[in-house]
Amino acid sequence: MSKNQEAADERRDTEALLAVLDAADETPSAVRLRARSYELLSLVPGSTVVDVGCGGGRAVAELAGRGVRAVGVDAGPWMLAAAQSRWPKAEFRDAEAEELPFADNSVRGYRADKLFHLLKEPQRAVAEARRVLCPGGRIVLVGQDWDAIMIDSDDAALTRTIVHARADLLATPRAGRQSRDLLLRGGFADVAVEAHTSVFTDPAMLSLLARLAEPACAGGAVDRARADAWLAEQRRRAETGRFLVAIPFFVASASA
Repeated sequence: MSKNQEAADERRDTEALLAVLDAADETPSAVRLRARSYELLSLVPGSTVVDVGCGGGRAVAELAGRGVRAVGVDAGPWMLAAAQSRWPKAEFRDAEAEELPFADNSVRGYRADKLFHLLKEPQRAVAEARRVLCPGGRIVLVGQDWDAIMIDSDDAALTRTIVHARADLLATPRAGRQSRDLLLRGGFADVAVEAHTSVFTDPAMLSLLARLAEPACAGGAVDRARADAWLAEQRRRAETGRFLVAIPFFVASASA
């Protein structure tokens, strides 16, 4: 595959992912979850807060609107370009979670949302968060539990197979439930964890199910015919108002 083709594929995948994120982020439960994460940061006006794995940049813009210097960090060039285009006045940096472009003890808040399941060594990212946070600074990790995604379906066994097969393809699929332990082992204090469940009934979230089924099918966990039948059932549910997906999120917070 040529570099141009790889870039085009990456751009298309980024656009597809952004469409899923946008649909989810606009739901009332997601709005409440983001607001809760900002509350747990204990924002100090004028201080620097970094949003690691910032994606499309929505949280960066919202944090800046709360009176802090918000900086979005992401390692995906197409994602960063999209974020900068959407929020031209916001500040973004190209960097990995394990190597942040900030001096020691230089930021007051650290936030990562739907990121740690992508990291092979999340403990390294926690150590880097500890490095850049000033004494008393706050860290908030928001992560979904990929093993526990709930989807209403006529075929519960196949649904479990698809959900678990997709989870097993991720670097650290259970990072959400592990976030408390990650912070404790990282030397943080006042570690607390909450569980929130987001419920989606909007047909716009059908694209999420395709992102579950396609990798599970490609990995050989289910055959093409069964995956197609499962997705067809979900489309019928969406057309008749019977579609439901529920995703548990863990929100872990602590002080440096």
